[in-house]
Amino acid sequence: MTAARSRLPPLPTIREIIRLYGLRAEKHLAQNFILDLKLTDKIVRQAGSLQGSHVCEVGPGPGGITRSIINQGVKDLLVIEKDTRFIPSLEMLTEATEGRVRVACGDILRFKFENAFPGHIKKEWDDDPPNLHIIGNLPFNVSLPLMLRWLEAVAERTGPFSYGRTRMLLTFQKEVAERLTAPPGDIQRSRLSIMAQHLCDVKQCFVIPGTAFVPKPQIDVGVVHLTPLQEPEIKVPFKMVEKLVRCVFHFRRKYCKRGIETLFPLERQDLTQEVFDTSGVDPTQRPLWLTMEEFNALCLSYRNICERIPGMFAYNYR
Repeated sequence: MTAARSRLPPLPTIREIIRLYGLRAEKHLAQNFILDLKLTDKIVRQAGSLQGSHVCEVGPGPGGITRSIINQGVKDLLVIEKDTRFIPSLEMLTEATEGRVRVACGDILRFKFENAFPGHIKKEWDDDPPNLHIIGNLPFNVSLPLMLRWLEAVAERTGPFSYGRTRMLLTFQKEVAERLTAPPGDIQRSRLSIMAQHLCDVKQCFVIPGTAFVPKPQIDVGVVHLTPLQEPEIKVPFKMVEKLVRCVFHFRRKYCKRGIETLFPLERQDLTQEVFDTSGVDPTQRPLWLTMEEFNALCLSYRNICERIPGMFAYNYR
């Protein structure tokens, strides 16, 4: 399909759609609309070329970013929207594109991706990413749990990543975007930084001021692009990495030894010493200064202990 044919025919503007259907952003759903199509075009361009691609858009709302995606010449666009109020305006786009837009009403946290796109687009994990993209202006209340769920799916190569190293272009609160991309020593370095960067190449594209949204949120928004890595930086199962990193950053202002201690019963603090002896990591290092290589060494030491002592991974100090 040519670029000219891929563009939408004349349609009501997003503002007109909102008036026509009596739509408004619901505060309890953390919804914020982008009405400026120049801005939605700028966001979508960060995904790279979408000509002839398959795209899943999360939380399209009234369809501003949706229109910008369509105008990039996509072959197939699946939009997943939980709020039924937006379905009629999205179905209007299905008609305007002769079926290239598919509308699914449901919760993205429960959506089954495995059969959502044709099998022929799948790529081996070591190959280039598949011609499939996830794009979403995420509601603030779902962005963090969804990101953690997708990172686990990256590790397990399930869900949208059963097709290969599917790329993601997502919006987050500016502070969350900064955590995702924070390097060692950065004040925003956190559990999320490690979990994202050990599995993905993470780039913050640009920041959108809160004034660009309707209604205006109290914070600015960061646009982040993530591409799953061929090999994770930490060679340990996801849940084990998540547990160790969570414990370490629970005491982010203390020495990293304090967090590692909580992985083991009080009477087995010899195991804490073993972790540092075998990993070579300085136990007086602060969590935000630990590099990915140091987290990998800590996780490998922890895994070896858990494999040697049955039931140790299940220990919860709380």
